[in-house]
Amino acid sequence: MSERHVTACIDGSAYSQAVCDAAAWASLRLDIGLTFVHVIDKTGRAAESDVSGQIGLGSREHLLAELAQLDEQRARLEREQGRIMLDAACERAAADGVANAASRQRHGALAETLVEMESETRLLVLGKRGETADTAHEHLGSNLERVIRSLHCPMLITPPAFKTPERIVVAFDGSRTSKAMIERIAASPLFAGVVCHLVFVGDASDDCRNKLDEAKAALEAVCGEVTIAVLEEGEVEATLRAYEQANDIDMLVMGAYGHSRIRHLLVGSTTTEMIRHANLPVLILR
Repeated sequence: MSERHVTACIDGSAYSQAVCDAAAWASLRLDIGLTFVHVIDKTGRAAESDVSGQIGLGSREHLLAELAQLDEQRARLEREQGRIMLDAACERAAADGVANAASRQRHGALAETLVEMESETRLLVLGKRGETADTAHEHLGSNLERVIRSLHCPMLITPPAFKTPERIVVAFDGSRTSKAMIERIAASPLFAGVVCHLVFVGDASDDCRNKLDEAKAALEAVCGEVTIAVLEEGEVEATLRAYEQANDIDMLVMGAYGHSRIRHLLVGSTTTEMIRHANLPVLILR
C-alpha cells in the first residue's frame, strides 16, 4: 500500500483557501504527499429536482425529458467547476511550497467517500460550517458532524483563515486517551519547535498533576516550549476560548474521546457547536 497522505476537501465555500493553506502546511511538516478532493454530492439536488409526480399526464414525457437534459447540463457544469477548483488548489499549494499535489473528483455522499479513502489518509483537512452555509447542501460544513463521527483518522478543521501555528493549546484531561494523544504529538514533526500550552480544565488531583508533568516532559522532546495551565473555574468551552484569546493561541488540539468534561465537547450536538464557535483551527486526534 502506498504511503498515506494529507487529504484536503475543498468546495465552493469561503473556507477552501484556508483548507489549501492548512493542508500545504501539514504536508510540508509531515513530509508526505497532498491530495485535494472535490466531492459532488447529488443527494440534496435530487430531492430538489424530482418533480415527476407533479407533472400532468399530457406534458409529462416532454417535461421529464427537459428536466433530464437540465440535470445533465448541471452535472457537467459541476464537474467542470470542481476541476477548476482542484486546479486552483494545486496551484495555491505549489505557491506554498508543495510539489506535485494530486487531485481527485468523486461522486457520492461526503462522509461515505471519505470513509472509503481513510486507509490512504494520514490527516484529513476540511473547513468548518459557516453561518451562511445552512442552505448549501454541497457545503462541507453541513456534513461536518457526520464526518467526525464516521472517520477515525486525525482531522484538522479550519476557520476561514489559516496561519502557520506558532502557539498551540493541547486540551488534556488525564485520561488514557489523552496520554495516547500526547504520545502521537511527541512522535510527530507537525509541531516541532512550536510553543505548546498544555491545559487542564477542572480540579486537578495530585495524580492528574503528575500526569501533566509526564505529558510536559514528553512534549518537550518536540515542542520548542511547553507550559502547563490548570484552569479550575468555568465552563470548559468558554474557559478554553478565553485562555486561547489571552495567550494568542493559533490552534487547538484535542482528543476525540476521554472521561472528563472535555469529552462532552466532542460528543453529540456540541461537536458542531464547538467547532462553529471556534475562531482557530481545531486538530482532533483519535
